[in-house]
Amino acid sequence: MKTAWLKIIAGCLVTALLASAHAQPYPSKPIRLLVPFGPGGVGDITSRAVMQKMSEAMGQQIIIDNRPSAGGIVATELVAKSDPDGYTLMLLNNTNAVSAAMFRKLPYDTVKDFAMVSTIGAFSLVVLVSPESPAKTVKELIAQAKADPGKFNIGSINIGTTQHLSAELLKSMATLDAATVPFNNTASVLTALRGNTIQVAMEFLPPVLGQIRANTLRALAVTSLSRSPMLPNVPTLAESGLPAYEVNSWNGVAVAAKTPAAIVDRLNREIRAAVNSPQVAQRFQELGVSPNLSTPEGMRKLLVDEIAKWNALIDKAKIQRQ
Repeated sequence: MKTAWLKIIAGCLVTALLASAHAQPYPSKPIRLLVPFGPGGVGDITSRAVMQKMSEAMGQQIIIDNRPSAGGIVATELVAKSDPDGYTLMLLNNTNAVSAAMFRKLPYDTVKDFAMVSTIGAFSLVVLVSPESPAKTVKELIAQAKADPGKFNIGSINIGTTQHLSAELLKSMATLDAATVPFNNTASVLTALRGNTIQVAMEFLPPVLGQIRANTLRALAVTSLSRSPMLPNVPTLAESGLPAYEVNSWNGVAVAAKTPAAIVDRLNREIRAAVNSPQVAQRFQELGVSPNLSTPEGMRKLLVDEIAKWNALIDKAKIQRQ
């Protein structure tokens, strides 16, 4: 009888301990944000600014975990298969929409396997050459490429990224006989550009804005339909002879599907507060990133619409899927 009572008491204690653990307010331990790019890119820079502010507000460390790969697949798969407890976040971005359209098969469903939290920022890409390049305009660049077919290289980040597909779209619309050379990170692209391994690069504006202003890189055009307020004297590709060209990008935060709605709502509130803070707002302005906040439902709609847009662009430009 005594043994039976001891077992009952022990069972009650275990149940109470488990209940206490589950009742701990979120977050009760460090959070990890997986970034599908290497350090120094726009995703890395903007996420660090936002996560630092969120960490201060939430009283827990938020660890940035860079996992670069083609199409961001490695980081995205890790988050898709993580516990839906709000402790593993994903910097989901336009590259995920590109990958969903570009790759025939992925180890996850880009839409169904994630709970969207909020978008963070929006930005365009820029067409870059080295200061020593003979090309001062996009028309001169295209003429340079066509004068030496097969020996003109365009640098971008890994296959299946926004930068890569932007380069492929440029080749298709300008009918260039050029190779697209993928690199793991922005620093490697710029090193190759300065070393003339590649003759032009497609990269997001924020991580290269300072170098453009310092004249260590030359910007020939931006990919948005309107000029960037950060570079008002740099024309768009549409103004430069490719009137139908338009590529914009964005990033945001997602978690594994089935994450409790209360946690998603808490993260959404914290992201809004961080992005709207004077410190992050100033950092975004310095980088050339426009704040772009949303509801979870708004972010899901954006993702679905972007996948449809990239599918249509890939079909129209006859870009080969992987």
